[in-house]
Amino acid sequence: MTKDLIIQNINSLKSHFSISYGIKTKTEAFTEKLFYTLFDANAPLNESIDALEKQFKEISAIACQKPDAVCDSIWEKYLEKLPSVLENLNQDAAYILENDPASNSIEEVYLAYPGFYAIAIYRLSHELYLLDLLLFSRLMSEYAHRITGTDIHAGATIASPFFIDHATGIVIGETTVIEKNVKIYQGVTLGALSITKEMKNSKRHPTVEKNVCLYANATILGGTTTIGKNSIVGGNAWVTKSIPANSIVTNTTTTEVKVKEKN
Repeated sequence: MTKDLIIQNINSLKSHFSISYGIKTKTEAFTEKLFYTLFDANAPLNESIDALEKQFKEISAIACQKPDAVCDSIWEKYLEKLPSVLENLNQDAAYILENDPASNSIEEVYLAYPGFYAIAIYRLSHELYLLDLLLFSRLMSEYAHRITGTDIHAGATIASPFFIDHATGIVIGETTVIEKNVKIYQGVTLGALSITKEMKNSKRHPTVEKNVCLYANATILGGTTTIGKNSIVGGNAWVTKSIPANSIVTNTTTTEVKVKEKN
């Protein structure tokens, strides 16, 4: 097969695509610029915000599925949300510092905690989701997923303060609701029980009430499943029904330790 024929075949197979792949790298650059603007004490805010506006409009020109006038006005709406997002993120960082004995300073939390990074990108992408920039928000959350191993859908509703420790392997679905002062450890899944496309607009993921702690690798499934306030869900627990407030959920699997006989 000749090169020209191969190119012709590839073009025919791509003919139904309308993908501009550069939007991925543009979104990643925008996300990093947002972090610099919000968290670097030396960031020149006026210049940085102007640069963010330019990047935002380049991305929304590809991602926005609305009339041009509406797309152009979305940046101002997003910019207005940034102070409140930063306020929530400062609360999240302080909560992490307060609850993790391994944390040494607030600077360490901002700079070195993948859990904080995942929460931050969630909060920033959530505002895009609310503005109906669904592709933009998804690309931002998938960037966090790749960097931290934490998959938080931009549509989830998560109050502040919120604590993720270790981060790796956490999955939080689109219709999850998490109230304030919740702690989550690595490997936790807040997912759906059964999935069909017809469930798109229904609540498919759990609700976690305030002051709950979910330990490593707990799996909690279902849109009607609620973890009541002040509860603890132990590691490796499998939960598909609601748990009352002030409960302790444990996995009943036991581990035996035997001492080897000396030869």
